[in-house]
Amino acid sequence: MNWLKKLSPTRREASGLEWTLWRKLPLILLAGTALPLLGLGLVHLLTDTQASAQQARWLQMADYVVGGVVVFHWTMVLTVGIGCVIVMVMKGPGYVADGYLVSHSDKPREISETDEEAAMLQISKISGSPAAKERPE
Repeated sequence: MNWLKKLSPTRREASGLEWTLWRKLPLILLAGTALPLLGLGLVHLLTDTQASAQQARWLQMADYVVGGVVVFHWTMVLTVGIGCVIVMVMKGPGYVADGYLVSHSDKPREISETDEEAAMLQISKISGSPAAKERPE
């Protein structure tokens, strides 16, 4: 099943910021992960190994804060990546979905049909009853 069927005579837009960001995302992810972890590593190295309970609590709080910063950074990079993909698809070639036949596409009606009329028309078309043939378009 081919979900994305390209339309042949379409115009593509020029690439912009989305490709620049897309190419830099691995570096941004790596830097945003490594820098807080390096800072936390330095804090662990510079603290006394026989710290008091208050210092140990502070060090544990720093661990949690850095973990939160790293996870938040990952979610932001993922969000930007999804946005880049959406813009790439939208700027790319045109695609067509499966057609949906509208009963009045060739000759627009002067009045719109009600939901009941549309349901009755669908039922009559499925069952093959003559009511579908009698109805003027």
